[in-house]
Amino acid sequence: QVQLVESGGGLVQPGGSLRLSCAASGSRFRINHMGWYRQATGKERELVATITSDGRANYADSVKGRFTISRDNAKSTVYLQMDSLKPEDTAVYYCNVDGNYVLSITTVFYWGQGTQVTVSS
Repeated sequence: QVQLVESGGGLVQPGGSLRLSCAASGSRFRINHMGWYRQATGKERELVATITSDGRANYADSVKGRFTISRDNAKSTVYLQMDSLKPEDTAVYYCNVDGNYVLSITTVFYWGQGTQVTVSS
């Protein structure tokens, strides 16, 4: 089993910044992609950013230029630096990892518990 623990959410004013962290722990699991998704109340969950094991990042158009995803493979941790936050960024943010267990070719997805980000004056 893999456990994802998120931290860093909170309340921030428009234009402010937050840094989310998600640490993965578990045995016999090889992490491939890591990423962040978000879900606003009453809305569908959407992809925010992903990053490959070799550091290639992909962003949703709505966050390009404002958010930066990074990862520390040694710590099995993914980060999301969020700058110039807008009220429309308000959502529950979920981290996600995919990979495979040792000796398995099946890709498995794991989700964090979610952390609330609220951008408001």
